[in-house]
Amino acid sequence: MKTRLDHSHETAMILSNHSIQSVFCCCCSVQKREITTQMSLENETSMMRNQSRYEIQTYPTTSHTSHSSKRKPPPPPPTEDGTETVSVIAMYDFLAKEQTDLTLKQGEEYTIIHKQDQHWWKARDKHGNEGFIPSNYVTEKNNMQAHQWYCKNLTRAKAEQLLRYEAKEGAFVVRDSSQLGSYTVSVYTKAVSSKDSAIRHYQIKQNSSGQFFLAEKHVFDSIPEVIHYHQHNAAGLITRLRYPVGPMGKCVPATAGFSHEKWEINPSELSFMKELGSGQFGLVRLGKWRALLKVAIKTINEGSMSEEDFIEEAKVMTKMSHPKLVQLYGVCFKERPICIVTEFLENGCLLNYLRQRTATFHKDTLLAMCQDVCEGMEYLESQNFIHRDLAARNCLVSDKHVVKVCDFGMTRYVLDNQYISSTGSKFPVKWSPPEVFHFNKYSNKSDVWSFGVLMWEIFTEGKTPFENKPNPVVVEEITQGQRLYRPHKASLPVYELMYCCWHEKPEGRPLFSELLQDIKRIAEME
Repeated sequence: MKTRLDHSHETAMILSNHSIQSVFCCCCSVQKREITTQMSLENETSMMRNQSRYEIQTYPTTSHTSHSSKRKPPPPPPTEDGTETVSVIAMYDFLAKEQTDLTLKQGEEYTIIHKQDQHWWKARDKHGNEGFIPSNYVTEKNNMQAHQWYCKNLTRAKAEQLLRYEAKEGAFVVRDSSQLGSYTVSVYTKAVSSKDSAIRHYQIKQNSSGQFFLAEKHVFDSIPEVIHYHQHNAAGLITRLRYPVGPMGKCVPATAGFSHEKWEINPSELSFMKELGSGQFGLVRLGKWRALLKVAIKTINEGSMSEEDFIEEAKVMTKMSHPKLVQLYGVCFKERPICIVTEFLENGCLLNYLRQRTATFHKDTLLAMCQDVCEGMEYLESQNFIHRDLAARNCLVSDKHVVKVCDFGMTRYVLDNQYISSTGSKFPVKWSPPEVFHFNKYSNKSDVWSFGVLMWEIFTEGKTPFENKPNPVVVEEITQGQRLYRPHKASLPVYELMYCCWHEKPEGRPLFSELLQDIKRIAEME
């Protein structure tokens, strides 16, 4: 069997002995035999990489302007930072926690005064009250994201997972289509007997006049008008669009810190509820901040980390904010032991989540998990931030089954020699590329190698890479060019993707941004 991929001008070879079960449909026979597989992965002939990459665009609108003799209205007044004022709509409720904050109410309009901070904007409400708001809680007034039924960057598999989780008649979501610049409506119905037919996907089309429609007899000037009509009339759809399943109100995002410029947390504001487990640095407990918000509180054992260095970096790390990263809210460091306060995710560690539900996952769901992690890692890559210990054990799962990356960058502060030395028994050799366990050289490309191993963990539903082999044996095998085998649930394109992460040289591995586009493409194909 030969497969080619294009992340290097060199040829990487795999030789692995394992049991392959072959099924021949024409004669309904099944053979099981021991074989030696050889894979050649090269640059020139990769099927996946030769396909064109796509970009997400904002949705097209059709405007009908009337030619009037009236003068144009004057531009809006400038904001505090010199830019024009912007009207936004709140996608989520936000309760002001400090005097400098401004409370948001979902669906209401606000004016942005300035955007000097990336994550906290100063805004004014309709009553003239001013204060800071989380920037990821609002969207511009005429943006598609202002509608509760729209989910940006949602794949077909993710949409189906979301709708099946809600399982309500007429539940629907509007998402970006795989076709550039177009949109798809995915709707759930119980009106059909077949389980696989419970969800229908309808592409929103345009006629020659630029009008939008789902059913040809019912055309409108904008996409929101199309959705509004079909919320009251099925008109050719399997059911009318009864129940919007968008992000608003469903999965409220974390904020970068609890409020603007607040990263140091007073321990008196924390209450402890129950123990969740123990980590690299100490105990992890479920707690509440100001009796308002559930949080995870990590108590750091004295001597387990370089505390002064971490505290210096903590202010920067609270500003690392993305829907697929576990948010660091702040640190309690005036007393000992110090505590790290993070976002709490109900379904816990991804590794345990996989192992406790073995054989229950569809391959599309497993790929969606990989996409979640890849989106978080693409963000870290864009910020030139290296994780250094990416693995299923360092990802968490929310109550909505969203996977988020946690503990990014934390291994820089570990004082345990067993963990920071490649000769130590705790060192994550099975997730590390050659340049890390030989030369201790970390980069975004070493994170890419680890991501390939994490994909393997996901598609094996929590198996341990290289099984029970000791670290020295794994180092020798990887150095000689051996790689992990293809998991049963991983299609050939999926395995090609994880395999290209394991190129011997860092420059031969893809970027996370490239991996993300390939995952999205595979998700639409399979």
